[in-house]
Amino acid sequence: MTPERFEKLRAVLAARQPDLTILAENVHKAHNIAAIIRTCDAVGILEAHAVSETGEMKRHHMVSGGSRRWVPVHFHPDLRTAVSRVKSAGFTVLAAHQSGSAVDYRTPDYTRPTALLVGSELVGVSDQAAGLADGHIMVPMEGMVESLNVSVAAALILYEARRQRQAAGMYEESRLDPEFMERRLFEWAHPKIAARCTKLGLPYPPMTADGDLAANPFDGPAD
Repeated sequence: MTPERFEKLRAVLAARQPDLTILAENVHKAHNIAAIIRTCDAVGILEAHAVSETGEMKRHHMVSGGSRRWVPVHFHPDLRTAVSRVKSAGFTVLAAHQSGSAVDYRTPDYTRPTALLVGSELVGVSDQAAGLADGHIMVPMEGMVESLNVSVAAALILYEARRQRQAAGMYEESRLDPEFMERRLFEWAHPKIAARCTKLGLPYPPMTADGDLAANPFDGPAD
């Protein structure tokens, strides 16, 4: 761990938005999964949510592997549980859904706690999801096709959220609880040590100002 790398991790984590998230309803295609999570990282989403009734998405290596290190994904067994979880955390759920009540995706105030709900590749947002959402948003279309690829639509909407939040200064200072931030920073900097400590029920060892371990409780490399 170089000092430069550690400062990069700290700066990225400081920009994370605890009140912006995405909820993917049964998105299964590998390239869509990877693209959505990559966009989440790019706009500073702290954690994402997904409904995976069959378990397919949860098992996918592009979700369980490296990309999830930066944006943890919380999996839910069904849609109602997922929506209840994010709403109980104070999020307004906006479904990307072409309905009669849908508004332009640039209309909502994304500086408020917002969860973007996107649907599966085949059918989009389900009727149940549309009914559970607090509102519907749409990307205007001028051509013959009725909708964009799910990962493309998610990127457009999330970058609008980023634009509004950046204008409001919401990326300028960390909005994370300091204790939570230090814990997550340790997990980013020393994932193997963090995993072993968690497995054994041990507290994380302290880090130096440069991100090194003040003391390694285990033999072997720190990261």
